[in-house]
Amino acid sequence: MAILNIIEAPDPRLKVKAKPVKQVDARIKQLLDDMVETMHAAPGIGLAGPQVGEALRLLVIDVPKEGLPREGQPPNPMKIVNPEIVWASDELKPWEEGCLSLPEQYAEVVRPAEIKLRYLDETGTKRELHATGVMAVCIQHEMDHLEGVLFVDHISALRRNMILRKLQKARKLKQPVPA
Repeated sequence: MAILNIIEAPDPRLKVKAKPVKQVDARIKQLLDDMVETMHAAPGIGLAGPQVGEALRLLVIDVPKEGLPREGQPPNPMKIVNPEIVWASDELKPWEEGCLSLPEQYAEVVRPAEIKLRYLDETGTKRELHATGVMAVCIQHEMDHLEGVLFVDHISALRRNMILRKLQKARKLKQPVPA
């Protein structure tokens, strides 16, 4: 397994619509394993293919059980290929979201409170999942990446521009000053 490079905004690769995975083969299985390792190392609870430079419809998530502290819970990653939301509740709920591609930036995003997901797992088996709470938010957030959408695309232009300027400033401060 390997830790992959996570692409940060405003990289144009984050705005590309991902293509369906034709077959869950050894390369896809290895990529999913590497994405899980990368997500855990970051640390994060979700990661989509486009965030690691793979414009494929796949994502990994590892959401802790709600109401329990993350510490002490064993990892329980899900590997999701070609996800499709087949139902979303009419009830909307705001959540404070962050993203590994926009480090240390957060904003409230309103999303459906519940979803039903159809997908392939890492063996290529068709699955369905009913998700609520943080799990539903995480899946929707990662699926946005597959459409070239970032969480900041759901907020006001003013707030989005502030976040993107902060990221650019932070990046400049990290760069070494030329001699």
